[in-house]
Parts: sequence; C-alpha cells; structure tokens
Amino acid sequence: MNAGTDATISSEKRPRTFLQRLLFSPREHRLRAGWRLLIQTILLVVLLILLSLGALLLPAPFAARLLNASSLPGIAVAEVAELAAVTLSVWLARRLLDHRPFAALGLMLSRRTLVDLAIGIGISMVMMASIFFAEMSLGWLTVTGRAWNVLAWQDVGLQTLIFLGVFVLVGWSEELLTRGYHLQTIASGLNLPAALVISSAIFGALHLANPHASVVAAIGILVAGLFLGYAYVRTGQLWMSIGLHIGWNFFEGVVFGFPVSGLDVFHLFSTRVSGPELWTGGPFGPEAGLILLPATLMGVVLVRLLGRRSRQYEAADPRRPL
Repeated sequence: MNAGTDATISSEKRPRTFLQRLLFSPREHRLRAGWRLLIQTILLVVLLILLSLGALLLPAPFAARLLNASSLPGIAVAEVAELAAVTLSVWLARRLLDHRPFAALGLMLSRRTLVDLAIGIGISMVMMASIFFAEMSLGWLTVTGRAWNVLAWQDVGLQTLIFLGVFVLVGWSEELLTRGYHLQTIASGLNLPAALVISSAIFGALHLANPHASVVAAIGILVAGLFLGYAYVRTGQLWMSIGLHIGWNFFEGVVFGFPVSGLDVFHLFSTRVSGPELWTGGPFGPEAGLILLPATLMGVVLVRLLGRRSRQYEAADPRRPL
C-alpha cells in the first residue's frame, strides 16, 4: 500500500467537524432536511414579496384591484402569484439543495395521472355531498337561494369556471408545497409518520390567517392534511391529493355553498347553517366541525379502495429514504 492510498483512507476516516455535522446529512453531501426546508421557505417568501412589489409598479387603479384580496381579480392574481412562487421555489430547492428531480416529488406523468386526478375529485364530491345532506337531514342547513335565479346563465357559468380555475391553482400550489416539499423533505430527515403529522400541522397553521380561523379550525385542517397525505402515501404520487384538494374546495364552496376555510366564494346554492358550531364548523366551514371526521373516514376508505400504485412508479418510489 503506497503513501497516496494511506492518505486517501486517512482522509475518508477523518471525523467530521461540528459545523459539518450541524449542516450536512451524515449519509450524503447535501444539507440536512431542516436547512433545506428553511432555505426553500425563505426563497418562497422572497419571491412572494417580489411579485407583490411588481404589482405595486402598475398604475394605481390596477394595482388596487389586483391587490384587493376580496375581489375576483385580486383572488385570481394572488393564486397565480402563489403558484409561480411555490413552483419556482420548490423547483430550485429540488435542483440546488436536494439534488433530486422535480418530478420525483410525486409528479411523474403516466396513464394513471388523469385517473388519479379524477378519482380524487370524485371522492371529494362524495365527501362534501355527504356533509351537505347530513346537515340538511338534521335540520342544521337550509337552502335559501340558487344562483341562476338571480344571475344570467352565462354569468353563472363564467363564475363557476373562474372559481374552478382558481381552485385548480390552489390544489397544485398547496399540495406541491405541503404534501410535496414539506412532507417529503421532513421524511428524509426523520421518518414518514412524523413527517405526515408535522407537515399537516404546518398546513393547519398556514390557515390561521383565514377569516374566522381558530385553533379548532387549524386542528381540523391538520386532520384534512393527514387525509391528503394518506392519498400520497397510498398512490406514491401527488395527483390524487391534488384532485382531492381541487374537488373539496370546489364542491364545498361553489356547489354546496359552504365557506371554504372561512372564505366566502361564488356559490350555486346559497345556504344558511344553523346547527351547533361544534359540529358544523360555523362561519369557517366544515373543516372546523366534528362533521369532518366521519366524512374523512369515508374518504380514507374510498382512497384505500380506489387508489393504487402504478407499476410505472415503482422504479422511482418517492417515498424511499432520501
């Protein structure tokens, strides 16, 4: 054995410094999961600030409309900005920090992609319909109006399509961030069960800024996050989770007239909820009520029955330790 080989072996066995242990993964030369998550979050915030500043450079009347979160243009622009910031920050983090392909987060395209999206939307429709008819049968909910009785049909169709588009953007952004980057990055540093709980808790905390939010509402969103995380675990991809998220918001708000996590949106049916807030969730919507639990249990059973792994996903299982 020559001197060069001895030096190489000695270098490989050299103990890591405290700073190296603090910053880098013990298994490979990349930052630990917590640092990667922190940098991605900072990048996301910076991108959102830059996009907001960009809107302020527009003429004042346009900027006021675009930054008005309660107006339809403001809602649409906010969701487009969020989609751009989330997607770019996650893509950069995967490329520069994780050294993993973006698609390996659970965005691989296959013949199952549209099927999983459709199944997710269909399951959420069944779940929300069960909440609607349960509250109606118990006398907790009354239909007070229908959109087509006060608006022209073309306006009803346009508003429905606009909010469907908004909820598609929301489903992509929130699932890519929470069940995509948050869950899977935390899992790479800890384990999958802990990552499910922590990422769902973050998901709940992010909704505390919504109107009528409370600790109970945040816990309800946490439960919803666990359910959405289960769809990812079951299928190995994000498509069903995205479909569930899109469908839940759309059927909850637009079709059945509930608040969407405290937000009032266009609805086909106007409703008045008078049941016990502990069960109905009150002005925040079903996510803050106990009625969420049986609906979620039904959803878990349906995901278990209808969700399955595709053989095309097996070669690049995104749930394996990173």
